[in-house]
Amino acid sequence: MRVRERLVLFVAALMCSTPLTAQWLDYPTPGIPRLPDGRPNLAAPPPRSADGRIDLSGIWRTPTPDYLRDLATGGVEVRMLPWAEALYQQRLANDGRDRPTAACLPHSVTDFDAHFTPKKILQLPGLVVMLFESYRSYRQIHTDGRPLPPEPRSPSWMGYSVGRWERDVLVVETVGVNEKTWLDDSGRPHSDALRIIERFERPTFGRVPGGACSPPTSRSRAGLRRPCAAPRDAGRG
Repeated sequence: MRVRERLVLFVAALMCSTPLTAQWLDYPTPGIPRLPDGRPNLAAPPPRSADGRIDLSGIWRTPTPDYLRDLATGGVEVRMLPWAEALYQQRLANDGRDRPTAACLPHSVTDFDAHFTPKKILQLPGLVVMLFESYRSYRQIHTDGRPLPPEPRSPSWMGYSVGRWERDVLVVETVGVNEKTWLDDSGRPHSDALRIIERFERPTFGRVPGGACSPPTSRSRAGLRRPCAAPRDAGRG
């Protein structure tokens, strides 16, 4: 029994001591367009999938956490109903004591769009998947032509998302977001009637100004006009 316990501890120690070089940080990603000096050409045309659509796949990160902290950053107009304004002021007064992340609950659609930690997009036939490093969360966007689920529908932390292509822009519509979620870290609330529209595009190989960036904007029935958080230029290798 002691030998077995020592073996388990030894294996655990090996796993915990794995060097960062084992994580392929410097492994050259195939298919990246290159400049003459070998650096990635981030201004190259974007890749396309087998069906001719712009391929959004890759690892992305927003360049600033400003819109995660406050959707009104940069003079964005955020209009709220009286009940929402009162709740928002209450959250400001108590320093966001009841924020979901304080209970280790993940972010939702709007604040994950603006979150500064990396996210990985996988574009598959009929489905786009987002893997978030923060909170080990994921999100599904169905692009197979299905409609949004009718009411009544059970609220979901990420809601229900369907996407359609308008030329080279993926337009995503989301409903059914659990009203326990916050729109940003400052505490802006929403009701169960929230409807989010995101526009994702990839004008160059290294830039996706989608879901949350000027000039594209996301809108909701709450009267929110939110600049998108532009993902980080494509990176290593």
